[in-house]
Amino acid sequence: MGYVVTDIERAMDHWVNVLGVGPFFFTPRLTLHDFRYRGCPSSPEASVALAQSGDLQIELIQQNNSAPSAFREFLDTYGEGLHHVAYWTERFDSDLDRLRGACGEVMQTGRSGSGGPDERFVYLTAAGQPGAVIELSEVSGTKGALFRGIAAAAVDWDGRDPIREMSTALDHARHVGDQRSGAERIGGGH
Repeated sequence: MGYVVTDIERAMDHWVNVLGVGPFFFTPRLTLHDFRYRGCPSSPEASVALAQSGDLQIELIQQNNSAPSAFREFLDTYGEGLHHVAYWTERFDSDLDRLRGACGEVMQTGRSGSGGPDERFVYLTAAGQPGAVIELSEVSGTKGALFRGIAAAAVDWDGRDPIREMSTALDHARHVGDQRSGAERIGGGH
């Protein structure tokens, strides 16, 4: 679930200290590649923080400039709040074809993170639901590993080190992968 906020530090503090969610993985400037808003190129600059609560990922987004985007549109129309629900997929093209028929218009598209070909995202309006936005996010590459690392870090989080550098989430993903590989070697063939 993606929340658009005006003060990401304050928002992280609320989620950590009031709601007990964390740790948050934070980047003060998320790089967006090939970004288009309502069909036109745009260059929003945003700070982003991600955390996991059970099976739910929490995303906090603070846009730091006035470039056109779905985030800026939401802030100007509604203020801070729940902006979108994201669906993760490894079948981006077929899922996008299906959603285009079920949802309204495409609001924005691009690639996040390293900008790899498997890090695409699209935001669509939800037909008949004013203000509702659906994100389809491709997770077959590095972004998927990042998300797995964030989920792994939350499992036994004890409240320490509540705000972490985004790139360290990949270390958690590698650690989980190493544990799985070790378990497979130990138990394999028995």
